[in-house]
Amino acid sequence: MAAVALSKSVFLGTGVAESTMFKSTSVVPVRGHIVMTSNFEKTNRYADELKQTAAFISAPGKGILASDESNATTGKRLATVGMDNTVENRQAWRELLYSAPGLGNYISGTIMFDETLFQDSRAGVPFVDILKKQGILPGIKVDTGLQPIDGTDGETATQGLDGLAERCQKYYQQGARFAKWRAVLRVDNEVLPSSTAILENAHGLARYAQICQANGLVPIVEPEVTLGEGDYSIERTAYISEKVNSHVFRLLNEYNVILEGILLKPNMILPGLDVPTPAPEEVARYTVRTMLRSVPGAVPGMVLQFKNPSVSVQPNALRISEFHV
Repeated sequence: MAAVALSKSVFLGTGVAESTMFKSTSVVPVRGHIVMTSNFEKTNRYADELKQTAAFISAPGKGILASDESNATTGKRLATVGMDNTVENRQAWRELLYSAPGLGNYISGTIMFDETLFQDSRAGVPFVDILKKQGILPGIKVDTGLQPIDGTDGETATQGLDGLAERCQKYYQQGARFAKWRAVLRVDNEVLPSSTAILENAHGLARYAQICQANGLVPIVEPEVTLGEGDYSIERTAYISEKVNSHVFRLLNEYNVILEGILLKPNMILPGLDVPTPAPEEVARYTVRTMLRSVPGAVPGMVLQFKNPSVSVQPNALRISEFHV
């Protein structure tokens, strides 16, 4: 995955609309401007820490190591080298990753599986401490997978809100400082994604983000317009991605999520798999345009998974630094 740093522009209005929508916020004059602060942010004891954590993870030139494979997926990888899927072998595999010399020069955060977050090395040192010694913040995958949405054409919603607050408290106490939740939206030439799928997944992402922030974890918000079969164009993916992002951020605002305390993991803008792959420069152009159109400047960083780590673009308002693990 690659870290993306946004240069932020702040636009402050000269007045506030009188509406019951603003009952949950306070209006505080600062140097002649008006700043809107929600009660959720004002009373959140983690607010400053969340912002610092998000800024640290999204530092230019660094990225996130995704080591949150389920036990079943890890077993498939171990099988390729003739190893059994045992707790000891999974532990040894993760230890090999986390203790790599100089890993912290390139990685700012590591997403961990539930089992791994609570494991020690074979020498008895908690994995969390090994990562922190390298200057890497531990994170945790908190969703529990996808479930079909009844009445749709195989579209899905992400599960895991039940008991999430209690799990986040446990993860924070163990040393985790950020979390991941993946929503998946299918796209085609005509009707997908449905409004039902968009709204359901936007709500899930917003509620997850709010619960994480209430318990000290920076949420990675991942509304993935997934790459799949079909002959839909890159323009179609760009349009749908902008639409999805707009709904996600509307719901994040409805739940008073602190935007400076989140990270966004968007999808790259690509056409369907039945269409020839565009040039990397075209993919980069559409991806950057989509982010500039639909992501507020308050978001401190984005992480993307690049299909071609050699691509480099630097438009005026967006700086992309990349790496591969």
